[in-house]
Amino acid sequence: MHKRETSKIVLITLGVLAVIVINAIIFTDQEPDILEVPKTVEAHKPVPDFSVYTNVKEKKAAFFNYLRPEVEKQNAYLLSLRHYIQTLYRKVLVNESLTDDDIERLTWLENEYRVKAKQPLQKKLEALMLKVDILPVELVLVQAANESAWGTSRFARKGYNFFGLWCFSKGCGFVPSRRNDGASHEVAKFENVSRATYTYMRNINRHDAYEDLREIRGRLRANQIPITGVALAEGLMNYSERGAAYVEELQTMIRFNEEFLTE
Repeated sequence: MHKRETSKIVLITLGVLAVIVINAIIFTDQEPDILEVPKTVEAHKPVPDFSVYTNVKEKKAAFFNYLRPEVEKQNAYLLSLRHYIQTLYRKVLVNESLTDDDIERLTWLENEYRVKAKQPLQKKLEALMLKVDILPVELVLVQAANESAWGTSRFARKGYNFFGLWCFSKGCGFVPSRRNDGASHEVAKFENVSRATYTYMRNINRHDAYEDLREIRGRLRANQIPITGVALAEGLMNYSERGAAYVEELQTMIRFNEEFLTE
């Protein structure tokens, strides 16, 4: 009897240990790497048909509610990257060596955000901190509404492209019906809305055309002033050929749609 009880205890103990090990393996496998682009559960679902709404307020609410989770998820990801870069920066300030993993990730960040590799490490990290940061949800949402005709453009409906993003290799997207003679660009097509939103936000954060936006954001950060869509819209002069008129339109859209943009 005593031996049987001992055997039971041993078997139970082994079973518990096995469960712990299996769970550890599962959760380790499922935990995303900091450099893994996030994706919402519903990212692959077809874009809703926003043209069915006859009530303007309902249409706006549906559109913003559809895209808001994507923007918030990408912003959370940007903050996680930013915190990681700040951790590396603190290491450098105290002359602590970076690990092999740190160096590998830093190389990825350099390429992803187009930061010059051949510069002092501290300067490199400062450049990354200027580029890797959030974009106000309200700004992203009104730009998406503006560029996609409130989600009804064929580029949004068929390719998740709510931001008018271009690509430059044949077959990479949709050929615009009103493309200028001699132009070869296409309107990019994405496999899901998460990838589209990530690409748009990365484009704003790394392209030379939006350096003004990043400088505005950096000054707001340095002075502990809230980063708002109206403020950062000033840095989007180069997003459209309309320039200042485009910026003013985005700012007006933010103010006019405030009731839909705030949860």
